[in-house]
Amino acid sequence: MPEYSRSDIRHNLILNSVHEFSWGFGIAFHSTYALIPLFLAQLGAPAPVIASVAGVFSILLAGPQLISVGLGRNIRNYKLAVVGVHTLVWPPVFFMAFIFTFLIPTGPGAWMFYYACFILYGLAIGLIIPIWSGFLHRITNRSTRGSFIGISFAFNSLGGFLGGILVKLVFDSSTPFPKNFGIGFWILLGSVILGTLVFLGYRVNPADQSQKSRTMEEVWSEIRHVLKTHTNFRRYLMSRIFVTANFPALSLYAVYAQQKFHFALSEAGVFTVIQVFAFGLASYGAGVLGDRKGHKWSFSVSIAAYILAVLLSLKAATMIHVYAIFLFVGIGQGAFLPSSLNLVYDFAGVRDTRIYMALVDTFLAPFTVVSITIVGLLIDRFSYPIIFSGIGLSLCLGLVLILFWVRDPRHTDHPPDYSISA
Repeated sequence: MPEYSRSDIRHNLILNSVHEFSWGFGIAFHSTYALIPLFLAQLGAPAPVIASVAGVFSILLAGPQLISVGLGRNIRNYKLAVVGVHTLVWPPVFFMAFIFTFLIPTGPGAWMFYYACFILYGLAIGLIIPIWSGFLHRITNRSTRGSFIGISFAFNSLGGFLGGILVKLVFDSSTPFPKNFGIGFWILLGSVILGTLVFLGYRVNPADQSQKSRTMEEVWSEIRHVLKTHTNFRRYLMSRIFVTANFPALSLYAVYAQQKFHFALSEAGVFTVIQVFAFGLASYGAGVLGDRKGHKWSFSVSIAAYILAVLLSLKAATMIHVYAIFLFVGIGQGAFLPSSLNLVYDFAGVRDTRIYMALVDTFLAPFTVVSITIVGLLIDRFSYPIIFSGIGLSLCLGLVLILFWVRDPRHTDHPPDYSISA
């Protein structure tokens, strides 16, 4: 694929930053680490359901990804494909907004109305990810991809920062619960529609028309070949197993802090502002660090930040400590997204990045189920500090494996990891 000019890269970066800003602004009203656990708690959802929000969301993302890879195996018009698949998110968000603005369900089963929409939303995002990642790979140059993605995610955090301020204003207003969430979901819907339409303006090099069309059997054969022969990639997947313990922690921080300090629901807006501020700085820093030293190192920064968040939760004595937890959550998420995405690109090399992207989430999904199931069973029997201690130990083991067992596919001491047998 031919390289893009600096003008084309700048053009795509501006539009991608608008796209990420728009999504970041809307997602502030649907954060699975702060707002949604509190929302479910207010609706009367069981504790295991609340604790599993982030993990279930990850599983929903993983579920349809290999299907998306298969269906999109012979894409020629990448722009049309990425726009089309993003529209799948619109209906579930519309139903969230409509139900909690106009229908306003009540009673012990009210949370199920939201949860049904949440499942459809997560599955839609799962279908998006492989095609979106392939599209992003196609509109960037490899040499500057880390910075491109890091800057884009920084604008995502800026959108989230402003969205978090609006979250606080909405929840501090006289709008009753759960209609205030319904209003937030309308804002989310407008944001994702705008973020989708922006794709129409990207400059995309035409697909190689000489490229041979692949059958489904050829796609599955390539998937099996990757898992069988790409040793370093398998090590990366094995190391990531221990990092799945972080999903229950992300869902529990806000609920644990509210039980301990009894803060107002609008405080979730402050958490969002802190998180996305740290997210923006970390995503840009991770992109630059990854381009210079290798994305394994920026990924390691992410895990280290998650470990610090767990340690702070064990020592939280004031709201300052709670704010610091979300600061490190933001650093962890900000470093995680660009580094994990770029690691996939580096592992894939000249091969189909969508396959590698889908394999990561699909492989980790069963272990995420195990993680959230264990925490769900323990949440009513043991204290939060005991649960957080177990999560912290798992994250530490994952960090050690990433640092000392996985080879960075772009390490300066050896050629880029483009060989499938590496």
